[in-house]
Amino acid sequence: MNKSWDNTYKEMWDERYKENEFVYGKEPNLFFKEWLQKFDPGTILMPADGEGRNGVFAAELGWKVTSTDLSEEGKLKTLALAKEKNVSLKYIVGDLDQLHFDAASFDAIGLIYAHFSAEKKSFLHKKLNDCVKPGGIIIFEAFSKLHLLYNGRDPKVGGPKDIDMLFSAAEIVTDFENYEILLLEEKEITLEEGKYHIGKGSVIRFVGRKK
Repeated sequence: MNKSWDNTYKEMWDERYKENEFVYGKEPNLFFKEWLQKFDPGTILMPADGEGRNGVFAAELGWKVTSTDLSEEGKLKTLALAKEKNVSLKYIVGDLDQLHFDAASFDAIGLIYAHFSAEKKSFLHKKLNDCVKPGGIIIFEAFSKLHLLYNGRDPKVGGPKDIDMLFSAAEIVTDFENYEILLLEEKEITLEEGKYHIGKGSVIRFVGRKK
């Protein structure tokens, strides 16, 4: 894997999360919030959880949460938010491709704007798939390839500028081929998440249950 790319990406997120405010807000992603509440709490893995708004929300619902991210600054913000909400979770700092999780060890995975380099994204999805128990779920929302039309016009909406880091529905079907599709859609939405997700964007949304 490309170490120099990873280091640059880590430095970018550390710098962003050093800001005093929660740069994507403290409230959970609305799609994640809606769908997580449909399932009974169990164990959940939250890759690329950043400042922890989604992991902390899951913990508030009674899930046993393991969050990961490249950023130590993100971990500090997450633990502060968890303390504020009077919940606890496990937070691991490191490259996801270097972390180990036991097979079939999670009831759910939340992938919320978890964008990875083109060379990693399918590899990481398949790695995460191995961690999900049969009958477990994945809740996924991230920018679609059409999003380049949106963040090209309005940078406040955020998202990668590299089309290969963005997603298509076909990629999701391929990466998670052993899942019953509960929802799969490409949709224009209006984001109001902190200061870096503001405005209209195009997303892929997927909820699947492992067969």
